[in-house]
Amino acid sequence: MNKNTPIDYEIVTSNINKVEVDDLTDATIREIVAMVNNIEKETGEKFIRMEMGVPGIMPPEVGTKAEIEALQNGIASKYPMLDGINPLKEETSKFIKNFIGLDIAPEHCMPTVGSMQGGYATFMLASNLDEKKDTALFIDPGFPVQKMQFQVMGHKYASFDVYEHRGEKLRVKLEEYLSKGNINSIIYSNPNNPSWVCLTDEELKIIGELANKYDVIIIEDLAYFGMDFRKDISEPGKPPYQSTVANYTDNYILLISGSKAFSYAGQRLGLVCFSDKLFMREYPNLKKRFGVAGIGYTFIQKLIYTLSSGTCHSAQYAMAAMLKAANEGTLNLTNYLQIYKEKAATMKKLFTDNGFNIVYDKDIDKELADGFYFTISYPNMTGGELLKNLIYYGISAIGLKNCGSNRTEGLRACVSQVNPNQFADLEKRVKQFKQDFAI
Repeated sequence: MNKNTPIDYEIVTSNINKVEVDDLTDATIREIVAMVNNIEKETGEKFIRMEMGVPGIMPPEVGTKAEIEALQNGIASKYPMLDGINPLKEETSKFIKNFIGLDIAPEHCMPTVGSMQGGYATFMLASNLDEKKDTALFIDPGFPVQKMQFQVMGHKYASFDVYEHRGEKLRVKLEEYLSKGNINSIIYSNPNNPSWVCLTDEELKIIGELANKYDVIIIEDLAYFGMDFRKDISEPGKPPYQSTVANYTDNYILLISGSKAFSYAGQRLGLVCFSDKLFMREYPNLKKRFGVAGIGYTFIQKLIYTLSSGTCHSAQYAMAAMLKAANEGTLNLTNYLQIYKEKAATMKKLFTDNGFNIVYDKDIDKELADGFYFTISYPNMTGGELLKNLIYYGISAIGLKNCGSNRTEGLRACVSQVNPNQFADLEKRVKQFKQDFAI
């Protein structure tokens, strides 16, 4: 390898060796973050940071103003109700109607400490519904930490990479797992983190039909709400709407994050929304395990209570205000988030012009949308080799291997932290990379 790299070769090598994994694609996101932080500190050189999905734009002012006002009014001295403040619940219900086209009662919409807690609680809930159904099923690739949550809880999960199972093939693959009778839930994100694949309405219908057939819960992670920029869902109450499995089954729980669509990541607020029918269902095993049979009651009074006793009180006012602005049409989510599309289009071209390939490049027969993430590979390199080599060139990402993908030659690239004024540096670095690793 050429040691005349953009970032000091010896410093990079020393820091890579400190990460206690044999292959960098086995490193967690936070391990990559810590390593790159150290390299930047020691060298004074700024990286093209693509490893962590941190919002890259300021939160809407209407949200921060509402939270400040709530704090000034003394809300910090009061414990929040477990199921959330009424204005937030009401605006969430309206938001779901306006942008997904669904009717969900405000009572069945609850705030959580980010979608991380929302996921943790729903995973725990689904894993305790039926003693015979002891395994969750991930449609991968996916967010690595969700599987870590299962490891922490001690519950079982299975997974498969959706890449080779698009369209009607998805039904066959899901039946292969569901027919065993041990699956309690199906978990996926849409748009997908990390691949940015978006399940089609045909595929969502397949998932919904099988959820009904096998009575499993669908946990649909909408962390990147409205970010399939191929369709504009920003006008409240008018189609097109956010695609969802909820059009085809009542066995669903939606996770809506405040972090990406509203750039409110630091205040840790997400929303968990049960279908009206599911919220009222009772399960004998819940009665045995938690002392109550109702799934909605168990979620609020047993799980949320014991995990955090509610969600940051002031942040709920911020989220309520932002949802209200979207519902009334004064906050256009598509326009607000458009910068991610623009950055992805530019960055993908810089990589592909210099010998890189896009790993997940199509939604069946359509070009993948430009958005928060994209995936890259380089000829004749494994994912681990590519990630390690890119660090010397001041470019950081994470491996698809760590996301449950079979495409282990690839990396996930996040556009959010890359400033457009860094595009010239990115171009210079990938051009040198191409020269040093000639195909």
